[in-house]
Amino acid sequence: DGSGTCLGYDILTEQTSIKRHVGYMTQRFSFYEDLSIRENLDFIARVYQIPNRRRSVDDSLERLGLSKRQRQLAGELSGGWKQRLALAACLIHQPKLLLLDEPTAGVDPKARRDFWEEIHALAAEGLTVLITTHYMDEAERCHRLAYLAYGRLLTRGTVDEVVAGAGLATWSVTGTGLRTLGEDLRSRPGVEQVVAFGNTLHISGRDAGVLEHSIQSLREDGHEWTRIKPGLEDVFIGLMEGTRDTFD
Repeated sequence: DGSGTCLGYDILTEQTSIKRHVGYMTQRFSFYEDLSIRENLDFIARVYQIPNRRRSVDDSLERLGLSKRQRQLAGELSGGWKQRLALAACLIHQPKLLLLDEPTAGVDPKARRDFWEEIHALAAEGLTVLITTHYMDEAERCHRLAYLAYGRLLTRGTVDEVVAGAGLATWSVTGTGLRTLGEDLRSRPGVEQVVAFGNTLHISGRDAGVLEHSIQSLREDGHEWTRIKPGLEDVFIGLMEGTRDTFD
């Protein structure tokens, strides 16, 4: 049992009204690959019974840069162009809330950048966008964050609030033999996580004093140690390591 609202509508009794004001983009491409871009958008416009359907389709094609490809079959599109089509379809009925599930999975860096530029433009126009992602660089682009694990809300707030709330002290280490160093560090007091980032280790703990005391004897072994501000990924890893899989 429970209750809730979305855009002011009751989630149990006013689901039809909610659906008319929400756009949802799935992680997996879910449109008709044997229809053209234009035919897919026209179909979605018919489902929503949009007035001036042709104009709405034209506007969607123009906004997402799809006009020149409108006759191309959806099944022939690359991942980035399929992403644009999916976003155009989600926006054609002018929703008040846009839900995006891992929207940039499987697309190239340029397509990711272009996609996020469009999302920021939509947000600037007043559209609320809710995104699920495992990419911390994408999470950092959002105004507010919420971390969920196994049905529990672990933290929420702006990027700065989430990082500050984690209370982590973090050191960056570069040099040779980092794997051996990492194994040594994991057994020391105050060291809660040791994570490799390319040719660098991030060592973090919530008690800065205990952590610094534990690493003191290692800071003259030829490695370069630097106290850094923890990043969102450091916080994310720390939160996940502190949760329990409810399916165990």
